Amino acid sequence: MSNLKSSAPHIHGATAFADVLDWGQQPDMVEGVSRSSGRLLFKGSGNSPEAGVWECTPGRWRLSIPRDEFCHFVKGRAVYRSDEGETIEVRAGTCVLFPAGWSGEADVTETIRNIYMLV
Repeated sequence: MSNLKSSAPHIHGATAFADVLDWGQQPDMVEGVSRSSGRLLFKGSGNSPEAGVWECTPGRWRLSIPRDEFCHFVKGRAVYRSDEGETIEVRAGTCVLFPAGWSGEADVTETIRNIYMLV
């Protein structure tokens, strides 16, 4: 159940919510062919803030975070490696705040899902 047009948009059961849209192949692939899907919960004027549910299949790709992004991972496993060499392992229950400008690689080994907010 969801009401994305509410004065306070909401999704019940977001960890298993099945009404997601295909967002296509992940750009900047290094290995494999990851596909993303999700559901936008809210997008403010100028695209900030933005919140939603995002899911991605296994693969490895480059990424650069344009704005501060909070992620609460609720499914799967992945490793994020910063260009400075830091390793962040994620699995269900992990919360990460990627600061604007963070760059590196994501290596998804088991389909991940996160509840996110970009500000």
